[in-house]
Amino acid sequence: MSGASLIHWLERTFEIRARGSSVRTELLAGLTTYMAMCYILLVNPAVLSVTGMDPGAVLAATCFSSAFATLWMAWHANYPIALAPGMGQNFFFAFTICGAVAAGGYGYRFEEALAAVIVAGVLFVFASLWRLRARLIECIPVHLRLSMGVGIGLLIAVVGLRWGGIVVAAPGTFIGLGDLGSPAALLTLFGLAVTASLTVLHVDAALVIGIFASTVVAVVTGLNEFQGVFGLPEAMGEGFLAADFGGLFRQREVFAVVFTILFVDLFDTVGTLIGVSERAGLTIDGRLERAREAFLADAAGSVAGGVLGTSTVTSYVESAAGVQAGGRTGLAAVVTALLLGGSVFFYPLLRVVGGGFEGADGGMLYPTLAPALILVGVFMMASVSQINWGAPHEAIPAFLTMIMMPLTTSITEGISFGFISTSVLYVASGRGRELHWAAHLIAGFFLLRYIWL
Repeated sequence: MSGASLIHWLERTFEIRARGSSVRTELLAGLTTYMAMCYILLVNPAVLSVTGMDPGAVLAATCFSSAFATLWMAWHANYPIALAPGMGQNFFFAFTICGAVAAGGYGYRFEEALAAVIVAGVLFVFASLWRLRARLIECIPVHLRLSMGVGIGLLIAVVGLRWGGIVVAAPGTFIGLGDLGSPAALLTLFGLAVTASLTVLHVDAALVIGIFASTVVAVVTGLNEFQGVFGLPEAMGEGFLAADFGGLFRQREVFAVVFTILFVDLFDTVGTLIGVSERAGLTIDGRLERAREAFLADAAGSVAGGVLGTSTVTSYVESAAGVQAGGRTGLAAVVTALLLGGSVFFYPLLRVVGGGFEGADGGMLYPTLAPALILVGVFMMASVSQINWGAPHEAIPAFLTMIMMPLTTSITEGISFGFISTSVLYVASGRGRELHWAAHLIAGFFLLRYIWL
């Protein structure tokens, strides 16, 4: 096929001209989206490795599941939206599902957590086919939808501060200031200054550039060791088909875990799809024409992620960077998918970039990644301004939802406190009937969970 024929085929297949774009613009947009979101290739292995998973295997699963889901989005929905394991879902996987019981987690093995991801993904598929997602969203009050994202952002930021040595566990108090003169803290502050400055200047790849700038300093100062550029992870297939369904369904908290995975991904996906699509001019009266196909891409990606060995895959808001660069079709997503899948061949380089070391208190420090986590937390705070703080029956549950997530290192606890307090305060204020009956039912479920425990 000649170059002209290929371009003609791409334009016809992806409706490029009809959407006011060009092949060149779509290619550049796909690259832009990749640069804006590829930090997940570095962060995800570091987060999930706390469960005992091999970082190389997690990287491979992240690359392949992201590429698969993004290609599905490109081909079936024709949207310039990329997908990858979500920030927030990976923290729920690592620190709540697999977290130590003594620290507020459920104590699952990662094999059982992967099974939960697959079960939730299958439920996503049915919810997408039967258009149940919109109905589920309707039963959740707005203040809880908004506060969930903020709470997850706070949790991510706290972990970033901890990984950077900026804050530490302090005897007699919840948390204290770390040694700001330590190499890890200084590197984190340097990376934060660079990344924040680039963000202020509206550089789309600010997070990635900040991570690589910190890595250069880490290698020069001897904190990290350069190990090469090209190569595959040695244990890249370790997480493939590792899910343990028998172990999952023997756990007492199985329904709470799957339920929370469903809800967190539900709101992430809907918010991202609507927000990015509106910015790209792909919605009609706020409605997505190919919403069913887009939701199926997210659902299929989640199943693939669990099968390959990573946490829940979801649509990425960083796709807005590609849209800003002119992306309007699935061709941009194809480019992003190919780059995500091909990144697995650069494992030695990525291991240097995302490498960590043991801190003075025995915990792992990742000062090259910490600034990105802190700023992701900042970005996720935006919706706090949309909460009606003048209405106590909404403000109090919203606050409890947000504050309980970082304090307990558990997304589930934040959602639980949010639903229970919402139901109680709506009834106490005489507004019980204003709240969807399903929200009261969910609150009762979480209350029984605490009583049962």
